[in-house]
Amino acid sequence: MPELLHLTVDGFPLSAVVEPGRTLLRVLRDDLGRTGTKEGCDDSECGACMVLVDGRPVNSCSYLALQAAGREITTVEGLAGRDDLHPLQRAFLEGGGIQCGFCTPGMLMTSRALLDENPNPTDLEIRTAISGAICRCTGYKNIVAAVQWAAQHEAATKQEA
Repeated sequence: MPELLHLTVDGFPLSAVVEPGRTLLRVLRDDLGRTGTKEGCDDSECGACMVLVDGRPVNSCSYLALQAAGREITTVEGLAGRDDLHPLQRAFLEGGGIQCGFCTPGMLMTSRALLDENPNPTDLEIRTAISGAICRCTGYKNIVAAVQWAAQHEAATKQEA
């Protein structure tokens, strides 16, 4: 029997009628129009569907939508402000961390969670954090460099404030 789901997505309170067993990925993409979250393997293996639930990264393809009731969901669309890219998005774009772009939303969300928890990660910590997100194009070097740049940019911005 369908249930009414209330959650906050990218800062906006939203609702959807959801069948039990439906994944957060399907609700985000099909019902709420958040198509930046990608479906890759549909088996929690590739990380393309990564979103933040209350600040923690989860594979939305295996996270039941009803588990998100009352929670704060952040998708790749919610990273940036209205008129500007988030420093991570800018770093990925300018630093060559994007090639085909399919893994990018998951990489960005995983990296955001890492920087929220550890604002000055080492290369190894970055590689460990993104290990659940598969990229078949970049070789990860530019992704790691982009996360390092974003961390440095955020630290400099905080010092200026």
